[in-house]
Amino acid sequence: MLFKQSLFQSVLDRLDSEEEPAEQEEAAHRIRGLNVSFAATVLGGETPDAHRPDEAYRDNLGDPNILPEPEPAPQEPVLPVMPEHLARTSREEVATELAITSDLTREALQEKRRSFAKANHPDSVAALFREQATIRMTLANQLIDEAIRRLRR
Repeated sequence: MLFKQSLFQSVLDRLDSEEEPAEQEEAAHRIRGLNVSFAATVLGGETPDAHRPDEAYRDNLGDPNILPEPEPAPQEPVLPVMPEHLARTSREEVATELAITSDLTREALQEKRRSFAKANHPDSVAALFREQATIRMTLANQLIDEAIRRLRR
């Protein structure tokens, strides 16, 4: 503090003392920065009384003489095609696809699970085929879990 003033207050006082004399002589009833009244004329020199409030709405609608373009006829949605591998939902088909053998390690079995999930996970297929994908994932997880349990023995 300088002379019982904070540093901030001393800076403000110095800035006030350095103001130009022309700014100090400005009329007290005027607000600096507002050089025009709020009821100014609008573009084109017309006064606000000449405008009706509903005309602004019409201006935004565009030219009423121009007809809108007709919307194209709705097209039938294209149904996704089911991948061939999702049709194989039996336990034997999934087991053949996984090709689990007794010499596989735990890491190799986990890698088979990840690669199978990458191609067959229900979240990565179309909604129409999620049931088949869920069945395939369930069977694959069961087969891999059984193979891992056999490794522990």
